[in-house]
Amino acid sequence: MAKRSLQLGRPAPIPASPGKAVLDRVPNPQPGTNYVARFTVPEFTTLCPITGQPDFAHLVIDYVPAKFLVESKSLKLYLNSFRNHGAFHEDCTVAVGKRLVALLKPKWLRIGGYWYPRGGIPIDVFWQAGKLPKDVWVPEQGVAPYRGRG
Repeated sequence: MAKRSLQLGRPAPIPASPGKAVLDRVPNPQPGTNYVARFTVPEFTTLCPITGQPDFAHLVIDYVPAKFLVESKSLKLYLNSFRNHGAFHEDCTVAVGKRLVALLKPKWLRIGGYWYPRGGIPIDVFWQAGKLPKDVWVPEQGVAPYRGRG
């Protein structure tokens, strides 16, 4: 089987759906060191599976890598593939976390999905996998609770 090249450094369209998106991984240059890598996605968009209306979230993904890192361009394309995908907030948040865990097999990963109100109620979804090494500093995710106009 031929090795597939990374999407990095070449044109790559936004995938039609999360299931068709390809996530790339690269070797961790510091595999013997515990550290946190964070991706902040302030403009995540998906569709309500019932109404088809757009839903918006601020995602924060923290992980302690083992052998691999997620390549950021492929992650951006994967996350953008949700913009025409209908799913509930809980499903989207957990699906992103599980897909990254399956790809990377990190020591620890957590995702916070801070969803903007739908029907007047903001929904926040949190998921994690693995065990946080005791010597790792993890800052707060820094997303304030929804305050409306307050």
